[in-house]
Amino acid sequence: MSLVDDALVIVLAGGAGERLYPLTKERAKPAVYFGGPYRIIDFVLSNCINSGLRRVFIATQYKSLSLNRHIRMGWSVVSEEMGEFIEILPPQKRVGEHWYLGTADAVYQNLYSIVRENPRHVIVLAGDHVYKMDYAKMLRAHEDRQAAVTIATIEMPKGESRRFGIMQVDESERVIGFQEKPESPITVPGSPDLVLASMGIYIFDIEVLVRALEADAARPTTHDFGKDIIPSVIRDTAVYSYRFYDENKKASKYWRDIGTLDAYFDANMDLVQVNPEFNLYDPEWLLRTYQMQAPPAKFVFAEQDRRCGQALDSIISAGCIVSGSTISGSVLCPNVRVHSFCHIEQSILMPGVRVGRHARIRRAIIDRDVFIPRGALIGYNPEEDVRRHTVSDQGVTVVTVDDQPLIGPIDEEALRLEAEADRRGADVATLD
Repeated sequence: MSLVDDALVIVLAGGAGERLYPLTKERAKPAVYFGGPYRIIDFVLSNCINSGLRRVFIATQYKSLSLNRHIRMGWSVVSEEMGEFIEILPPQKRVGEHWYLGTADAVYQNLYSIVRENPRHVIVLAGDHVYKMDYAKMLRAHEDRQAAVTIATIEMPKGESRRFGIMQVDESERVIGFQEKPESPITVPGSPDLVLASMGIYIFDIEVLVRALEADAARPTTHDFGKDIIPSVIRDTAVYSYRFYDENKKASKYWRDIGTLDAYFDANMDLVQVNPEFNLYDPEWLLRTYQMQAPPAKFVFAEQDRRCGQALDSIISAGCIVSGSTISGSVLCPNVRVHSFCHIEQSILMPGVRVGRHARIRRAIIDRDVFIPRGALIGYNPEEDVRRHTVSDQGVTVVTVDDQPLIGPIDEEALRLEAEADRRGADVATLD
């Protein structure tokens, strides 16, 4: 039996995602759209499939309906007859009357399901990070070192240490110390400006995992892998660091925790660059998702100075129609409709968004199925945006179905062009 055949994955996808609110008002964070047709969880699941790992549990909890439906519709890519599965694990209260109390407790409550599969190794992953990684390489390093626990780490600037768990390692990469979000971190030997940050990716020998989780469950802790489990196993167990090997094939390593509105927005805006940091188009590392049945994207009207349907430096998903408007530096998820005389720049439009004529949208995230009324102004009046919408620390406006955007004046020239276009008999039912 190969290493990957003898390993089991559990993806932790049950967090509330408060820092991404209001995008997580009606959905779990891993179910939030990213990069057009994808959901955030698609990247870790694609890593699993590309690594040959086909026994995957997904622990869910908060607002999981859309996530459950996405997994059911888009991830039936394994063979149950061969003992493979990608399966949802909701809280079952097998060990008590409480829901998941932390990342470690989420795994502890599902030990029954895990042990029944009789794995030698358990790989614990977070479902809300974007990166490319071959877990089979990490598993091989775990075996070669005869480790009991292996933690994936990435070098980060010292100033970022307050966001991560920081590892102290010896010359053989054995972990000899751990700091949780320290002010004064231990730096990488020979590199005083860098720290080794935990990526929240762990490989455990099954016996070590069971023992550590049972001991943690009996103590009054936060029941978190980073804060509680890792410090406890370092003392008497062979714990090693595995330096992140990026399959993204870029000069710098790409791993993003897009847990805030600004981080989420910036990561999406990177994708529309000429040479983005994260490569969606590598045929050797396929990124899978559920692809809804939708027609190709369409751009209509090419009337030069009057109106022209076009998208520049943008990602446009299936089912979108851009009718006589200009899209620049933006991401349009499936089935978005943009009517004529609009200008949309540096924005993310979720599935099913409808944008009325003469709307102007800048540096905004428009949530699913929102209708933007005729003449709306979003991202142009900071005071009104703050009053009407959620606005991030860096000024990104988030519009939900409950919001009422500001309606701005439409200049006479725009109205003249609109009247002239309508006289020519455009098919307003399907195109505009």
